[in-house]
Amino acid sequence: MTLDHAPTILIINAQVVNEGKITAADVFVKAGMIEKIGSDLRHLKANRVIDAGAKFLFPGVIDDQVHFREPGLTHKATIASEARAAVAGGTTSFMEMPNTVPNALTQSLLSDKYDMAARTSLANYSFFMGASNDNYEQVMRTDPRTICGIKIFMGSSTGSMLVDDEAVLERLFANAPMLIATHCEDESTVRARTEMFRGLYPDAVPADIHAMVRNEEACLKSTTLAMSLAKKHRTRLHILHISTGEESILFDVAPSTPTTNQPKLITAEACVHHLWFDARDYHSLGNLIKCNPAIKAAQHKEKIFQALLDDRIDVIATDHAPHTWAEKQQPYWNAPSGLPLVQHALNVMLEFYAQGRISLPKIAQKMSHAVADCFQIDRRGYIREGYWADLVLVDINQQTTVQKDNVLYQCGWSPLEGTTFQSRVTHTIVSGRLVYANGVFDESAMGERLAFIR
Repeated sequence: MTLDHAPTILIINAQVVNEGKITAADVFVKAGMIEKIGSDLRHLKANRVIDAGAKFLFPGVIDDQVHFREPGLTHKATIASEARAAVAGGTTSFMEMPNTVPNALTQSLLSDKYDMAARTSLANYSFFMGASNDNYEQVMRTDPRTICGIKIFMGSSTGSMLVDDEAVLERLFANAPMLIATHCEDESTVRARTEMFRGLYPDAVPADIHAMVRNEEACLKSTTLAMSLAKKHRTRLHILHISTGEESILFDVAPSTPTTNQPKLITAEACVHHLWFDARDYHSLGNLIKCNPAIKAAQHKEKIFQALLDDRIDVIATDHAPHTWAEKQQPYWNAPSGLPLVQHALNVMLEFYAQGRISLPKIAQKMSHAVADCFQIDRRGYIREGYWADLVLVDINQQTTVQKDNVLYQCGWSPLEGTTFQSRVTHTIVSGRLVYANGVFDESAMGERLAFIR
């Protein structure tokens, strides 16, 4: 099905959450785009009419950090399986990381991932180009208009990607043709502390030592280095998954959705698990919440949340990183880092709304508007006439209980199992197509490749 022949959709009686306001409105979708927003559009003819019944209509969530594991790690997940889970949770677009197998370190391997997504992804998609100590020429060939960014692991995580050569880092920051996104943990600190804790805990290891192995010092040292390089070379830098209060105060207090098309030079991301969990949860969840950077003591999540509210931290993401149940049941030193979250990220933030901690427009800002601004995505992230129709309808009065039988990840589990959220995603529209409605998927057409205005 081409976009020219995509069904028209009319959404009536919606509470539209967009650009700092909540407005009663109807929305008309045609040929993949939002054609009209108005107070009464019932006279317009459409193939599909959705009566929102005063439910909230959000711009689709854009997740700027996921690991969908394809190619090479498809025993954990595939682009198809995780994109399906994403749209069920209201995420209409994702940006995926390069530490697949093989690592996406050449333009050819990167192109292969786009081909896979074009065939199998229900959600819109983009993929980061990976940087290493020895692929500088390949990185420099990246097209800023068609690729979301360059990913640098300044500390090793899941997989073997790492840039720890200072000369290479300097060269990349000096010459990068586009946004650089960094995983910031100081490698020497992590290695030293790993060796120390292996000596202290050679056998039975409590999972909560993870926050001490990959501690605040490792994060702060690496984040400070990345910021200094960005300021020195005027590099557009986006720091992923901030996990400490110490890091959160490093960033400027400024709007993350500027009126101009120029985002801040340095932006930052918070992930839902660093807002929801804290170190006390290792006692019940163990390796299921082992991730890099580590979930830390409770005071950190409070400071990160405050940094989100005052716009020091710009966007919310998941760092969705599935592993099999068996892999996670291994002893601490062998269990991989990462947890699956993309299906329930919006539910998590709406739960904070139910608790009175954040407004609905602020959620739209952090999960949609600001992501589009930070990455300069072409005509997405807002509910505006002439923009792509990426839309999510949410009932904040209908509960969602996370259980094994309704988890859609290929890995088949969630660290949120047993949690009851006070909200439910009822409909998800991706590039003008209704792909999810009350538990039913339409997989007759795939998502679109994201484009960027740079």
